[in-house]
Amino acid sequence: MSNAIRIHRHPLSGHSHRVQLLANLAGISHELVHVDLMQGAHKKEPFTRLNPFGQVPVIEDGDIVVSDSNAILVYLARKYAPSWLPQNAVAEAEVQKFLSIAAGEIAYGPAAARLITVFGASLDPEFCATVSATVLGKLEAHLDGREWLVGSTPTIADIAIYSYTAHAPEGNISLDAYPNVRALLARIEALSGFVPMAATPIGLAA
Repeated sequence: MSNAIRIHRHPLSGHSHRVQLLANLAGISHELVHVDLMQGAHKKEPFTRLNPFGQVPVIEDGDIVVSDSNAILVYLARKYAPSWLPQNAVAEAEVQKFLSIAAGEIAYGPAAARLITVFGASLDPEFCATVSATVLGKLEAHLDGREWLVGSTPTIADIAIYSYTAHAPEGNISLDAYPNVRALLARIEALSGFVPMAATPIGLAA
């Protein structure tokens, strides 16, 4: 494992899961390093030497340190799994669009709704539900007649939206009205090397 990428993560973090998922699907050698978020390990040394912003995930690839889950996805795809990031400028721009959606509407919708129910976060559930309905509706429409978000094969766009969308029901965000979205999630789950994110007990203290 000496040449393996070290993924500093927490098993209940969807941002962490998307990095682990790509590594598994692409066959990238890696080891998981647990960061105890519940004890605040991400806000103090030695972790803050890796990421002064105090957030997981972070990867170490030899002397290289990369933080932010979407940035890590791009890095890993560029260096180790080029088939997961199109080289065509238009297709790559499309992938970047969905990375922005993952960091924006999905983060403020399904991911935030899950923070309320699972971790007791003080957020507005109605706002989260509204944002969730908007972004899931957009994804549903985009996926009409498509198997993947961009092109004819899975990309890091699909990985970026997977974790928090798949776990949206934990935040009381139903996926029943979005068959195309559910079909995409099922296709991702059917890929060789898929690894699920840990299920989270409702009411877990932050």
